[in-house]
Amino acid sequence: MEDGSSCTNAGLLGVISMLMLSLHQKLHVVFALLAMTAGSAGVAIADVTIDACVAQNSKNHPALAADMQSLCGLSSSSGRLLGFSISGLLVHAIGSQGVFGLMGIPFALVFSVGIVLKETHTPNFPYKQVYQKFLQASQTMWTTLRCPDVWRPCLYMYMSFSLSLNIHEGMFYWYTDSTSGPSFSQGAIGFIFAAGSVGSLLGVLLYQNVLKDHPFRGLLFWSQLLSSLSGMMDLILVLRLNQKFGMPDYFFVVIDECVSQMVGRLKWMPLLVLSSKLCPQGIEGTFFALLMSMDNAGLLTSSWGGGLLLHMLKVTRVEFGNLWAAILIRNIMRALPLALLFLVPNADPNSTILPADILTGNDNTEANDAAAIDIELVSLVNKR
Repeated sequence: MEDGSSCTNAGLLGVISMLMLSLHQKLHVVFALLAMTAGSAGVAIADVTIDACVAQNSKNHPALAADMQSLCGLSSSSGRLLGFSISGLLVHAIGSQGVFGLMGIPFALVFSVGIVLKETHTPNFPYKQVYQKFLQASQTMWTTLRCPDVWRPCLYMYMSFSLSLNIHEGMFYWYTDSTSGPSFSQGAIGFIFAAGSVGSLLGVLLYQNVLKDHPFRGLLFWSQLLSSLSGMMDLILVLRLNQKFGMPDYFFVVIDECVSQMVGRLKWMPLLVLSSKLCPQGIEGTFFALLMSMDNAGLLTSSWGGGLLLHMLKVTRVEFGNLWAAILIRNIMRALPLALLFLVPNADPNSTILPADILTGNDNTEANDAAAIDIELVSLVNKR
C-alpha cells in the first residue's frame, strides 16, 4: 500500500469512528469498543506510515537520522502539549461526546495529508509478483533478526520497556481521590499532563543539541538510571514528604511529571535512532514497524505487570494503603535493564551497525523497485 493511501485510509477510519462515538447518544458498549479500536487502528496506521518514511530517509541520509527522529519527537511533544492543555477544559465545557467529535479534526488532517502526498502511479503493476516479494521480504527480515547485532538490541528494548512497570492507573485514581490524595480536578490533571509535554519537549531539544552524537550504550545507561531515580519523586508525593518541606502537592506533581517525561524522552530518542540503524536495505519501513511492534509488546507487558502488581498489593480506586510499595517496586525494577546494557552496541548514531552482507543484501531489489515506487515526501530532507 502506498504512503498516501495509508494516510487517507487512516484518516477516514478515524473520522468515521469519532463521529460514531460523538453522534450516538446511546451507543451499545460493543459498538463503542469497536469504534475506539478502529480509531486506535487509524492512529497506528498513520504512525507506522510516517515511521516508514523516516526510517527510509534515515538509511538514505544516515548523518541526519538523529535529526529526523528529533523532528518527529518535537512534533509529537508539541501535539501532546496542545491536547493536554485543552483536554480538561473541553471535557468540562462540551462533555466527552463533544470531545470525541473534535477528535475527528486531527483525523481529517491526516486524511488531507494522504491526499497531498504525491505518488507515482505504476501502470500494469505485476500483482502476480506480490507473493514472491512478500516471501523475499519475510526471508530478509528473518535473516536480519537472526543476526546478533540485531536481536541483542531488540531484546534489550523489549526488556527495558517490560520491566518498567506501568502503575499510572493507580496514580491517576490517587490524584483524584479526596481522602487519601490531593483531589485534583479534570482541568488540573490536564494541566499536569501538559507540563509533562513541556518536559518531553525539553528532552527532545536536549537530545538534539547536546546528546545526539553520544554512543547508544552511555546514553541508555544514564537515561535508565535517571528513570529509576526520578520515579522516587512519586514516592515522596504519595508519602506526603513534600508537604513537610512546605511544597504544595500541585507544584510538586507538575515538577514530577515534567522531569519524568523529559527522562522518558531522553530514553526513547536513542532507541528510535538505534532502531532505524537496524533496518536492512529495501524493507526499512516494514522492519522498523516490526521493531516498534516489539517495543509496543514491551509496553503492553509493562501495563499487564503493573496491573498485576496493583492487584497483588490490593490497590484499588479507593484503597491506596500499599501504593507506596508499588512505586518502590516499580523504581527498583526500572534499574534492572542496566544489567542488560551489554546487549546494546557501543556505537554512535553516525556509525554503521548492520553487517555488510545484510546492509547491502537488497540493493538489487531496491534498484529495481526505485523506478516503480518514487514517493515525494514533505521535505524532511532537502534534496538538491
